[in-house]
Amino acid sequence: MLFRSSPGGPVLVVVHGSMDRQGSFDRLVRRLPEVHVLGFDRRGYAGSHDVPGPYGIDSHVEDLVAVLGTLDAPAIGLVGHSFGGVVALATAARRPDLVDGLVIYESPMSWEPWWSQNSGGSQALRSADEPEQAAETFMRRFLGDRRWERLPESTRHRRRREGVVLVQELASLRLGRPYDFTDLRCPVVVGCGSRAAEHMRKGSELLANECSFTPLVVLDGAHHNAHRAEPDRFADLLVRPLLRRMEQEIG
Repeated sequence: MLFRSSPGGPVLVVVHGSMDRQGSFDRLVRRLPEVHVLGFDRRGYAGSHDVPGPYGIDSHVEDLVAVLGTLDAPAIGLVGHSFGGVVALATAARRPDLVDGLVIYESPMSWEPWWSQNSGGSQALRSADEPEQAAETFMRRFLGDRRWERLPESTRHRRRREGVVLVQELASLRLGRPYDFTDLRCPVVVGCGSRAAEHMRKGSELLANECSFTPLVVLDGAHHNAHRAEPDRFADLLVRPLLRRMEQEIG
């Protein structure tokens, strides 16, 4: 775990997606000097690569609950990207006493019958019996073949090794929604990029309609990695509206 930005006031905990790590939020954190931010590598990834499974959604929720239980702050918000958004939503639904607000960006709903069978996760799960191949398939989908092949072999080896985590966490979502909309009692801001695939846009709209206090925030021209590629707009249009709402509620 790593604390970054200024101490005092509300705390934001950033929760990364599949085949990612806390460092993907670095540029966003630098845009939020007024907030105390906590990042951590989810079990099986990067600095937590030696934390054993199981790696389904329930284990990741338990880990996040444990992190939140160590915090002492007037308000605690979660920023969840992709699979990290599912972890954040499930945590807020199961432990509303620990979460005061949510920012959710392009969180998958792969349990829905209309979810694309051509999504990155769906493609990876076709190689579920070969986790290393699943990880490579997933990374090639999001990085592109050229960028993947330019990575050092040692890096590609580490990422393939994370395929066990990837397969288990993605498969756990196919079992059904791990949260109930009616259990989400805190303010929620939902965002997606204008270049999101149709199924991702549909899921984001559904989530925003069910539980957000603002309409769906669409970042024009943004891809799935907007927290890294568009940190200024992500901070201004998604995070700061939540911070203002949280401050109003605790004030």
